Amino acid sequence: MEFQWLWFIRIALIGVLLVLEGTLTNACLDHEKIALLQLKSFFNHYNELVDWDERKFTNCCEWKGIECDITSRRIIGLSLNSTSSIDRYRREELGEYWYLNASMFLPFVKLKSLSLQGNAIAGCIENEGFTKLSSTLNNLEILDLSGNHLDDSIMSSLSELSSLRYLSLADNQLKGSSHPNGFQWLSRFGNLETLDLSDNYLKNNSMFHVSGLSSLKTLRLGHNGLEGNLGHIQDQTQLRLTKLEELDLRGNLFSNNKFSFPKELSSLKYLIMDNNHLQGSLDIKDDATKLKLLTHLEELHLDYNLFNNSVFASLNWISNLKSLSISYNLLQGSLDMKDLDVFVNLRELDLSYNQLQDFVIHKGLGYLKKLEVLDLSENAFEGMLPHCLGNLTSLRELDISDNQFSGNLTPLANLTSLRFVSLSRNNFQIPKSLEPLANLPNLKFFSGDENKMVMEPSFHSVSVPKFQLKLISLSNCITSQELSLEFLIFLYHQYDLRYVDLSENNFSGTPPIWLLENNTELEYLFLRSNSFSGPLVLPSAPNFDLSLVDISDNKLQGQVPSNICSTFPYLRRLFLSENGIRGNIPSCLSGMNDLSVLDQSNNQLSASVPEELITNSSVSILRLSNNILSGNVVPVILKVNGLRRLYLDGNNFYGEMSSIGVSDFVFPTSLVEIDLSNNKLYGKLPRWVGNGSYLEILALSNNRFEGSIPMELCNLNWLEYLDLSQNNLSDTIPSCFNPPNIQHVHLHGNRLSGPLSLALYNSFSLVTLDLRGNNLSGGIPKWIDTLSFLSVLLLKANHLQGRIPV
Repeated sequence: MEFQWLWFIRIALIGVLLVLEGTLTNACLDHEKIALLQLKSFFNHYNELVDWDERKFTNCCEWKGIECDITSRRIIGLSLNSTSSIDRYRREELGEYWYLNASMFLPFVKLKSLSLQGNAIAGCIENEGFTKLSSTLNNLEILDLSGNHLDDSIMSSLSELSSLRYLSLADNQLKGSSHPNGFQWLSRFGNLETLDLSDNYLKNNSMFHVSGLSSLKTLRLGHNGLEGNLGHIQDQTQLRLTKLEELDLRGNLFSNNKFSFPKELSSLKYLIMDNNHLQGSLDIKDDATKLKLLTHLEELHLDYNLFNNSVFASLNWISNLKSLSISYNLLQGSLDMKDLDVFVNLRELDLSYNQLQDFVIHKGLGYLKKLEVLDLSENAFEGMLPHCLGNLTSLRELDISDNQFSGNLTPLANLTSLRFVSLSRNNFQIPKSLEPLANLPNLKFFSGDENKMVMEPSFHSVSVPKFQLKLISLSNCITSQELSLEFLIFLYHQYDLRYVDLSENNFSGTPPIWLLENNTELEYLFLRSNSFSGPLVLPSAPNFDLSLVDISDNKLQGQVPSNICSTFPYLRRLFLSENGIRGNIPSCLSGMNDLSVLDQSNNQLSASVPEELITNSSVSILRLSNNILSGNVVPVILKVNGLRRLYLDGNNFYGEMSSIGVSDFVFPTSLVEIDLSNNKLYGKLPRWVGNGSYLEILALSNNRFEGSIPMELCNLNWLEYLDLSQNNLSDTIPSCFNPPNIQHVHLHGNRLSGPLSLALYNSFSLVTLDLRGNNLSGGIPKWIDTLSFLSVLLLKANHLQGRIPV
C-alpha cells in the first residue's frame, strides 16, 4: 500500500513539473519583453509590429521577427527589417535618416542574430554605438545592416564585435576611406566568415583592408567601382584569402581583354563576374598555383559580359566545374561541342541570350552525362534537335525557347528525369496528345507557346500519360480549323495543375470549366482569345486557390454567374472583356476582399455600376469601357477609396462634374488614371481635378464639356496624358500649363482661341501635340523647336501663322 502511495505521489509531482515546464516554455522573460516594447517606438513606422502587444499576445517569443531559445526562452534572434523607414527610393528624396542608440539591444544578452535592414539608419548616436555591445553580447554572430545610409565611420563602432561571423553592409554609403575612423577598422574582424559590401561606392584600394580577413569564406563586392584586372588588384594589395570559397564581383567595371584569376585563392569554389565588361578569353596559364585554383572551382558566372566563343578554349582546364553560366554575351555562330567535352562533371550549363546558331559536333553533348540543367534559350539555333540530346539521362531542366528549332520531340522521349521543359517560340510540331513526352513520369512544367500543334495519325493509339503536370502553357499553337474542334486530350488525365494557359488557339465549344473540377488547386487559368461560346457555367464546389481567370476575347453570352463570388472566394484578377456578356455587374464583386483587377470591358453590360465597386472594394484597376452602362457616375467617383485606375469610357454615363467646388473636395490620392471619354458628361470642366496631385492620365474626350480649361490643371505635375478633344471648350490654353512629365496632349475639335503663348513651352518630354480644329491664332512659337521628343504635331484648321517645324 505504501508503495502505491509513493508511486501516486511521484506521478503527481511529475505532472506538476510538466505543467510548470510548459508554463515556462510558453513565456518569455519579462525584462526582455519590456526592452522589446521600448524598441517598438523606434521600429514601427508601418505599424508592422502590431502583434507586439503584451495585452493581446503575452508571449513575446511569438511576436513578429523574434526567435527564442526553446529551452531558456531567451531572445536569440531579432529581425526588424524595413520597419522604421519609408520606401527606400523616397527616403533619399525626403532625407528622413536617423541615428541609432545601440544600447537598446543590451538587455538581449544571448542574442546571436540581429537584422536591421532598410531602416534609413545613418549611424549611431555619439557614445551609443555598437561598441557598447561588445562586452555584453558576446554571442552575436550575425549582423545585417544592409539597405541603410551608413558611411565608413560605422566601422570603428562595429570593430569591437569580435564574435561576428556574418556581416552585411550592402547598399549603404561606404567609400573605403583610410581615415582613422573609417574603413581601416575592417581588418579587425578576425572571425568573420561572410562579408557583404555590395552596392556601395568602394574602389580598388578598399581591397587592402579586406586582405587581413584570414577566416573569410564568402566575400561579396558586387556593384561597386572596382575596375581593371582582379589579378593586378591581388598583386597590389597582397590579397591572401586562402579560405575564401565564394567571391562575388558582379556589376563592377572590369574591362580587360584577358581576365586573370587572382593568386592565393586556392579554396575558391564560386566566382561571380556577371555584368562587367570582360571580353576575349580567360588568362589561364599552366602554372601550379592557378591549376590548384581551377581544381576547386565549381561555379563560374560570366553573364552580361562581352565574351565570344574563344572563351570555351580558355576554360577547358576547369575539369571539376559543376555550373557554368555565360548568358547575355557575344557567343555566335556554331557551338563546337568539343570545347565542352572536358566538363564531365558539369551539372548546369547556361548559354542563353547569345547568337549561337548550330552544333558542329553533336556527339559532344553526350559527354555531359551529369548535366541536370541546360539553358540554350534566346539564341539562333535552327534545324531538328540533335539525337544525342537523348543521352543526357540526368537532365531535369531544359530550356530551348526562343530559337528556330523545328521537327518533332522524339529526342526527349527517354529523358525520364525531365521535370521542366520550355520549347516556346520555335517551329516544333507538337502533337495534341503530347505523346512523345507521355513516358516522362517526373515532368511537371511544360511550356510550348507559339509552336505548331499537329494531329496524331489516325492509326496512332494514344495512351494515358505518366506525367502529372503542375504547369501547362500552349498559347498560340493552333494552325488550322480542324485542330480547334477537339480539345487537348491529355488534359482530361491531369489532376494536379496549378497554371494553365491555352490562349489564342481558337478552341471552340463551351469553356472547359471541368479543368477546375479536376484540378482543385488550380491558381491561374488563361483561356483568352479563343472561340468558346455559350453561357459561363461555373463549378458548384468552391475553389479556394484560384487567383486569376482570363476568358476575355471569346464568344461568351448570357450574364456573369451569380455564384462567381462564392465559387472563387479568393480571386484576385478577373478578365471577361470582349465577349457578349449582358445584364448587370454582380454586386457581390464589391465584397471580394482580394479582388484587385476587374476587366469587363467591351461587352453589353447595362444598368448602373454598383457604387461599392468603385468606393469601398479592394479593386485597384476597374475597366468597364465600351458597354451600355448608364447613370450619374460623378458622385460615385468623388468617393473613391483605394482605386488607382478607372476606365468608364464608351458608355452612357451622364452628369455635371463641376457641381462641387474646388475647396469642398479632396481628390482621391490613390487615383492615377481616369478615363471618362465617350460619355454624356456636360457642364464646365471640374476645377477639383486640379487637386489630383498624383494624376497621370486624364481622358475626358467626346463629351459635352464647355467653357475654359481651368487654371487648376496647372497643378498636375505628374500628368503624362491629357485628352480633352471633341468637346466644346473655348478661351485660351492656360499659359501656366507646363506639366514636366507630359507626353501626349489631345485638344483637337474644340473652340480654343488665342495664341499658344507659353503653354507647354517647358514640357520637354512631349511626344504628341494635337491641336487641330480650333480657333488658335498668332505665330507658331519657336519653343516648339526645342521639344526634342516631339514626333506628332497636328495644327491644321487653325489660324496659326509661321513655319511648322519638321
